[in-house]
Amino acid sequence: MTTLLINGESHEIEAEDDMPLLWAIRDVIGYTGTKFGCGMGLCGACSIHLDGQVTRSCITPVSAAEGKAITTIEGLGSEQSLHPVQQAWIDQEVSQCGYCQSGQIMAAAALLAENPNPSDEEIRAKMVNYCRCGTYQQIFAAVKRAAQHEGGQS
Repeated sequence: MTTLLINGESHEIEAEDDMPLLWAIRDVIGYTGTKFGCGMGLCGACSIHLDGQVTRSCITPVSAAEGKAITTIEGLGSEQSLHPVQQAWIDQEVSQCGYCQSGQIMAAAALLAENPNPSDEEIRAKMVNYCRCGTYQQIFAAVKRAAQHEGGQS
């Protein structure tokens, strides 16, 4: 039995220690906002926060997450109060197909938690998730917008 703390709730699951955390989150617990992309930790569609650090859940074993706080896109904000990055994504109309967006938002939220006022170069260096629709300019603008909101400059 493995206990995972996801979005502030404790979940006991039956899983092998080497099961990718992504499968535990999606298939066992049922939070489907986190997506499977490449399965090799390259594209970032599966990005979550593990103790506040952006983490590729497709290559992270369940055993590495036990005792740590996991945040998925479902736990980032709420319907009543979106996270500033989620609101910026809507305001900036970032999404096209939407497949990579939860991973992109999780990466942006981790970046802004670490550095609320990143430079353009820092955004480009940290936002390394792939978007097959090529919405990189909108993603960049949304990160800047969320940073302004977080810094109270909007």
